[in-house]
Amino acid sequence: MLLREDDHGILAIGQPSHAWLSGQLARAWGNDRFAMPTPWEEVCLAAEQHDAGWRTLDLEPTYNPDTQRPHTFLETPLDVHLRLWTEGPRSLVSQSRYAALLVSLHGWRLYERRDLSRMAPEDSAAVRAFLEGQVAFQEELEQTLPIDPDALKRGSLLLWTWDYLSLALCLGWDSATAEGAPAANGQVDIRVQTRGDSLAHLEPWPFAGESLTVRAEGRRLSGGYANEAEMREAFAAAPWETLTLRLEPRA
Repeated sequence: MLLREDDHGILAIGQPSHAWLSGQLARAWGNDRFAMPTPWEEVCLAAEQHDAGWRTLDLEPTYNPDTQRPHTFLETPLDVHLRLWTEGPRSLVSQSRYAALLVSLHGWRLYERRDLSRMAPEDSAAVRAFLEGQVAFQEELEQTLPIDPDALKRGSLLLWTWDYLSLALCLGWDSATAEGAPAANGQVDIRVQTRGDSLAHLEPWPFAGESLTVRAEGRRLSGGYANEAEMREAFAAAPWETLTLRLEPRA
């Protein structure tokens, strides 16, 4: 769950809707400076489905008593988070093995960056087991697919880039930088600056068109809740809202 705070309260955006926005970025990607993803359909599908494991959870979000709001994706308990990132890639196998492989690599990358020495022993053990399981899963898939290692690496970096850009847009960060985005020649940093509630500038511009309109959906919440039952009741009754953002090159 993403919680976007604005002048109207909180817009609760499900992880799958944030991933949908990532897919919109993927399908518009590509120009003289930024090559289109390959294999195109599979990589775009991975972008759209990279949070597949969250589908059910975000229908009935869990409660964070510290904030009196739904857990955000950063606050989700470790055991739940690991389970979702294990189930998500496996759920994609019947749709596209290549997309499942990219999503598994994405989850692996998220946890490979963690400093396990700063975690409780039981937590670090759980993360190590997850990482080992994902490597085994990836090797299993790679044996069934024609793999171009360079294309796979680039697709994984693109997914990482789109995920970050989508987070910045959905959460309305004033400014953010997607570091190391794969370009036609090497890697570049893409800077994002929001302009009000519905406009963002990107530099350098990575898309084919002169502008791009993207959207995600969420429920409008009004504040804190005393317990999980109250929060879920309010969430189920909350009005839907579409977040529409226009992206343009920086002038």
